Amino acid sequence: MTGKNKRAVPKNTERRMTKPQATQPAESDPEAAPVSSRVKAAALAQSTDPQKQRSVFEAAVKLFHMRQWREARELFVNAAGGPERDVAQRSRLHIAMCDRRLEQAPVNLLSAEDYYNYGVALINTRNVAEARVHLEKALEITPNADHVHYALALAQALGGDPTRAYENLRRAIELEPRNRIIARQDQDFAPLAHQPPFDALLYPEKKGW
Repeated sequence: MTGKNKRAVPKNTERRMTKPQATQPAESDPEAAPVSSRVKAAALAQSTDPQKQRSVFEAAVKLFHMRQWREARELFVNAAGGPERDVAQRSRLHIAMCDRRLEQAPVNLLSAEDYYNYGVALINTRNVAEARVHLEKALEITPNADHVHYALALAQALGGDPTRAYENLRRAIELEPRNRIIARQDQDFAPLAHQPPFDALLYPEKKGW
């Protein structure tokens, strides 16, 4: 989901994990520690560094995809305290998802943006069925929000519902024409971009399609 107003979660970065050496704790090499420990320690030491905050968030997402909910949650908590507001907000949403999976606390969503951001986070983990539920709720609250229509269209496209995906993408473009350009560049829409009726919607300048 590239370039759109949906606050996509950054892609994971590859990190080296080495087995800790059997040395005394006070003399242990920090590079030999597991990735979560190294990143967490760095986060605590440099909590005001935006780049470090993003690195911690990316490491947390990696653990989240590995279903290591508790370890991921610890890193999301660290990232939530960093200076970049967008990363901090997405970290808090992921904390809620970790809590839900750990059965520690329910997700408490109040505003349309809460439902939208949570839905986008679910899309990024490819839980498109649940994402649709939350995005539809966001759309009930703000029916003319182009970014919500766009995100819902994407969830529907990924979920195998091209008819509804087309309608919501068409509405997103009506509300904000630049969504047409964004959708053209979105790899998640690529399988449908050159098929009717999406081709005419995304490339109206091409006749004969």
